[in-house]
Amino acid sequence: MSRVDLSAELWHEFAAVARGSGCELLDCGFKGGLLRLVIDRPEGVTLSDCETVSKQISAILDVADFPSQRYLLEVSSPGLDRKFYNAEDYQRFCGRRVRITWKDPAMEHKATVIGKLESYSSASEAITLGDCPGGKRYTILLKNIELARLEPEL
Repeated sequence: MSRVDLSAELWHEFAAVARGSGCELLDCGFKGGLLRLVIDRPEGVTLSDCETVSKQISAILDVADFPSQRYLLEVSSPGLDRKFYNAEDYQRFCGRRVRITWKDPAMEHKATVIGKLESYSSASEAITLGDCPGGKRYTILLKNIELARLEPEL
């Protein structure tokens, strides 16, 4: 998903609605007639949060006359295997198990590894991943990370 088809003004309005409901707007995109918003809060998103945000967003969209064709609005949580959306997520989820896919310029192919997110450095814009298979430990620059997700611990 991306903000490509949404104006910056709509994005900011959607983010304000989410904040007003005690949530954070993580992502928003419009594709194939589906407008999908992903919201989060530290203690977890409830169905009531999604309903509240959805109703308020619907009202904004009615006034904005968005889009000119039929669409479906979906407001959801990021899920158990939550994707990382920004650098702050690395700090927030330190100590948790994560799945990281990255491509280092020195490597020929992408690599994916599951491990414990030990640290995040805003100065070097890198993370340290430990407790990986084979006892390995990695330091990975954020610019080389293609996808980072929480690894569900059930």
